[in-house]
Amino acid sequence: MNFIQKLKRRFTQDESNEVSDTYKKGMEKTRNSFSGRINDLIARYRKVDEDFFEELEEVLITADVGVSTVMDFIDELKMEVKRQNIKDTKDTKEVISETLVSIYQSGDDESLSEINMQDDGELTVILVVGVNGVGKTTSIGKLAHSYKQEGKKVVLAAGDTFRAGAIEQLEEWGKRAEVDVVKQSEGSDPAAVIFDAIRAAKSRKADILICDTAGRLQNKVNLMNELGKVNRIIEREIPGAPHEVLLVLDATTGQNALSQAKTFSDVTNVSGIVLTKLDGTAKGGIVLAIRKELAIPVKYVGLGEKAEDLQPFEPDAFVYGLFAGMMDEEE
Repeated sequence: MNFIQKLKRRFTQDESNEVSDTYKKGMEKTRNSFSGRINDLIARYRKVDEDFFEELEEVLITADVGVSTVMDFIDELKMEVKRQNIKDTKDTKEVISETLVSIYQSGDDESLSEINMQDDGELTVILVVGVNGVGKTTSIGKLAHSYKQEGKKVVLAAGDTFRAGAIEQLEEWGKRAEVDVVKQSEGSDPAAVIFDAIRAAKSRKADILICDTAGRLQNKVNLMNELGKVNRIIEREIPGAPHEVLLVLDATTGQNALSQAKTFSDVTNVSGIVLTKLDGTAKGGIVLAIRKELAIPVKYVGLGEKAEDLQPFEPDAFVYGLFAGMMDEEE
């Protein structure tokens, strides 16, 4: 059984159907563009040669995989094709999918995408950062819903006190998820809100505190100072926290998302990415570019509008969503 067949078998088993369906549906735009072009490429080239690799390179760059990531991928692919003595292009599908997974994982352990949760009875603090308009507050609401469904007690901190409507938006998500929201008035000091939220989360014996933050990038120095102050408050009140700093990026912005990730990595210790609107782009290859070029794991992906469509990121499920159509041809 080859790699593609193993992926298909895994994600068509009963317990995996929900995950596979979400990824398959959510990645339809990327798959139609990416897989369609690879199928076209394989149909036009009978043998694996330099021209085939050059066109494959172009397909990957168009999918926003990122130039340096594509170069590494093509190098690894060439070595694997040579090692397996592959001559016919139709035999490259499995190697391409397998190499994509290996490029993402890069030798890391399987818990790469897991959230750093504290032991029972201890408060886990998750700081969420990102520019305005990427879906940051919505992602926090969906995370709260997910953790509440797991039986966790969740508190939200409305630390984005500068964007008009941000506090009300978080309150609405709090109502939907049935979790507490700690807030102050618009324009308040974000660090003061976070301080109150930590005290409230402790007194209410919460399992998880998720902190919203301001998303202004116009002045990097101000952003750095704000995030620095928030981090100091959190660490003073809970040594070792925040346990996760999640950066929310909009997948539809492609390489611009990569630029935002670099900026936020300069001002705070980003531990993971929440990639929203993956269902709305044909350039889902940005997942690979972020991991390879920034060495930051993608921890959640947005694959639809519903709260349940914010999914923990799985490299294998991602590749399944990318190649689902080609896997059907393996039958």
